[in-house]
Amino acid sequence: GIINPFPASKGIRTSPLQCLHIAEGHTKAVLCVDSTDDLLFTGSKDRTCKVWNLVTGQEIMSLGGHPNNVVSVKYCNYTSLVFTVSTSYIKVWDIRDSAKCIRTLTSSGQVTLGDACSASTSRTVAIPSGENQINQIALNPTGTFLYAASGNAVRMWDLKRFQSTGKLTGHLGPVMCLTVDQISNGQDLIVTGSKDHYIKMFDVTEGALGTVSPTHNFEPPHYDGIEALTIQGDNLFSGSRDNGIKKWDLAQKDLLQQVPNAHKDWVCALGVVPGHPVLLSGCRGGILKLWNVDTFVPVGEMKGHDSPINAICVNSTHIFTAADDRTVRIWKARSLQDGQISDLGDLGEDIASN
Repeated sequence: GIINPFPASKGIRTSPLQCLHIAEGHTKAVLCVDSTDDLLFTGSKDRTCKVWNLVTGQEIMSLGGHPNNVVSVKYCNYTSLVFTVSTSYIKVWDIRDSAKCIRTLTSSGQVTLGDACSASTSRTVAIPSGENQINQIALNPTGTFLYAASGNAVRMWDLKRFQSTGKLTGHLGPVMCLTVDQISNGQDLIVTGSKDHYIKMFDVTEGALGTVSPTHNFEPPHYDGIEALTIQGDNLFSGSRDNGIKKWDLAQKDLLQQVPNAHKDWVCALGVVPGHPVLLSGCRGGILKLWNVDTFVPVGEMKGHDSPINAICVNSTHIFTAADDRTVRIWKARSLQDGQISDLGDLGEDIASN
């Protein structure tokens, strides 16, 4: 694959985000995305995770041998490990020394040294007995713990020892999404969103073992399953299949604001615009919308893709949107002043064009 410049379209001056580049190379829908300032990671229905160099615009490697769709990907800056999820497996890759799968973790807490999936070349639909589909993973900010949502629970992994330490329980339906924040050294705050319409919060102190119950259940619930969560400062934002977005106070645990019909379709992805107090939401209809984080008033909207947007991630300068159209688009925000969009200043360096 290659990251190509994106042709500027008409009306670009009025658009709050400018699409600068497009990463093309996957042969099926791109389901998940993660990034640093130099690297981009994209997981797809084509059963691969591609690693891209954002400086040169080239695909560096393709991580394969997944039994089915790659539904979640996370990169750890501290260890240079990449975690990719397919069916009930998490593959752990060391990308410093070629692309080697060094361990395979399962939803039930098993660990295999090396690659436990690559033997099968055909697409596997069946989940092994005793295992569950893993929907999403999240790393804590220091990269010492991994949280994997599978079934109605979230499995905790101590990455220093590659051991499962227990589970976060309490949801009645599958956990679809989660996000992790670090409250203090050795204490993680995990927020989970489920198909049961509820969002729950867990406080996990390092060394916690066994079953951990939620410390809070956010009320009122959404009217349908939760598809996306993001934390910005003391606020939590949730996006749902009910087409709505809610803003919660993490400290007081209150619902602060909500936009019931934020989109005309499922809200599938959320992110925060780098350097701006602006929330970004993407929906199944391909529309991207921007919201003032403080007032929750809309500050712009645009057609992001001609197909469902599956994931949004950001680095310090750019926004990445992954979609069913097999591409990842790379965006930069124009200057957003008090919710007014002006074309001031260049936010960060563009990808060096070769």
